[in-house]
Amino acid sequence: MAKQLELQGRHFWILSEPHESGWKASVVEMKGEEQEAVGIDATGETRGAADDAAKRKLRRLLQAY
Repeated sequence: MAKQLELQGRHFWILSEPHESGWKASVVEMKGEEQEAVGIDATGETRGAADDAAKRKLRRLLQAY
């Protein structure tokens, strides 16, 4: 499953998949037709929790730049 985000004019996808007893979410940035891993991974008991954690990490990363 995936969620699309636009932050600071950039397009990101949060990709989620089952992981052990919960969920794991990873963030990739879309650059035209290509995608580049951002290096953000997050886990949670539910898909929503993992996605929210990944989104918070991404927002913090973008504020640092």
